[in-house]
Amino acid sequence: MSDVKTPQSSSFLDTYFKISARGSSVGAEVRGGLATFFTMAYIVVLNPIILGFVQDADGQFLGDGSAPNLSLIAVATALVAGLLTILMGVVANVPFALAAGLGINALVAYSIASEVSWEDAMGLVVLEGLVILVLVLTGFRTAVFHAIPASLKTAISVGIGLFIALIGFVDAGFVRKTAAPAPPLELGIGGGLTSWPILVFVVGLLGTVLLVARKVKGAILIGIVGATIFAIIVQAIGNIGPAVDGDKTNPQGFGLNVPALPGLDQIFALPDFSLIGQFSLFGAFTKLSVVLAVLLVFTLLITDFFDTMGTIVGVGKQANLVQDDGTLPKTKEILLVDSIAAAAGGAASVSSNTTYIESASGVGEGARTGLASVVTGLLFLASMFLAPLVNIIPYEAAAPALVVVGFLMMTSIREIDFTDLEIAIPAFFTIVLMPFTYSIANGIGAGFITYVLIKAVKGKTSEVHPLMWLVAVLFTIYFALGPIKILFGF
Repeated sequence: MSDVKTPQSSSFLDTYFKISARGSSVGAEVRGGLATFFTMAYIVVLNPIILGFVQDADGQFLGDGSAPNLSLIAVATALVAGLLTILMGVVANVPFALAAGLGINALVAYSIASEVSWEDAMGLVVLEGLVILVLVLTGFRTAVFHAIPASLKTAISVGIGLFIALIGFVDAGFVRKTAAPAPPLELGIGGGLTSWPILVFVVGLLGTVLLVARKVKGAILIGIVGATIFAIIVQAIGNIGPAVDGDKTNPQGFGLNVPALPGLDQIFALPDFSLIGQFSLFGAFTKLSVVLAVLLVFTLLITDFFDTMGTIVGVGKQANLVQDDGTLPKTKEILLVDSIAAAAGGAASVSSNTTYIESASGVGEGARTGLASVVTGLLFLASMFLAPLVNIIPYEAAAPALVVVGFLMMTSIREIDFTDLEIAIPAFFTIVLMPFTYSIANGIGAGFITYVLIKAVKGKTSEVHPLMWLVAVLFTIYFALGPIKILFGF
């Protein structure tokens, strides 16, 4: 028992959240909640950028618009993150914060929305969350967790990291398609970094990298803000203008937005919640084959599922919450809230929400209870009123965050044993095919199929979980849908 004294006025908080019992204080919890928020607040900017510029199969942008609406997505992103983080604190009493999952949002944007409408894509996200909820309630989640080899789970995270980094480089114009058949890509414009917006990206990337290297809290958010300020200065001096202006294109212009000092109406605004509820639960099943729709839900589930398990164990250990048997107190409640967050993210059209590893920053400031999560959640709700600010950030200022997040996701590659070819080859295909084919699902499918085939050829079928056989078959059908349709005249 800690001898930390809690003021009488906060005795209810101390009793409910067990603050003193966990060796903490109200002040430490508040500081921890602030640290977590500023470390992960970048998602309010980054999630709209990942989701907001992709047209669905009907040619519509998220929100049923003919043009991107970033502030609309930012409001919904902050709302769901705020409410679910508060719920995590109140119900599970742990210092874990939730928000739209990086990697999952890229999967939704680039692999699912291109096949169906945004409403249908978000309906699949809701279904994924409901499936996880059932798995939690039935205790089956642990069985699924053990079905997939740890190295393949790690490879999925690494591959998504590379994919996100590639998106950042391309969005910033640092990497571009060439006009010639070969090579397919080049550095900058004509092989050189010859534009001011690219300079903004390079400065922003280097600045963010240095902040991360020095372990500055909130490094990614600081990097976005700093690069945006630099972009505003560059635009004010050089009057560079947009990369696309109607029918005119300017390769040396700013992408996304032309940075400029914001007016009052670009800083504060009453939040618009019209994006919430724009989902169709079973719409995708009417437009895709049942097998493909099920595979997409499964891919979402895998991406979300294992990231959460690793996060809660890792952060829980740092907070000294992991018990001798390796479990956390109220594990079922933690997973329950996390599964509700997945469904809520889809219902609000901001992609699945999941527990964030950035929660570790709050734990590093002394947070040990759910009070820190309540503080973080309230700050997310307050940030809804600042959503219009996302409309002044150019690609070149936001893209460094994507690259750095990609790096952070890729660091877990050290957990893969590349001396064991039975796992190294499937892991390799999982990792490289995500960025090379611009599809997360392709990478996961190739890795799973290769893993099962190698085990079968080597006579080690008993080492493959039955669920892995099932998933490998489903992905084989997924890859062969084109020939199957031709063969049967579909």
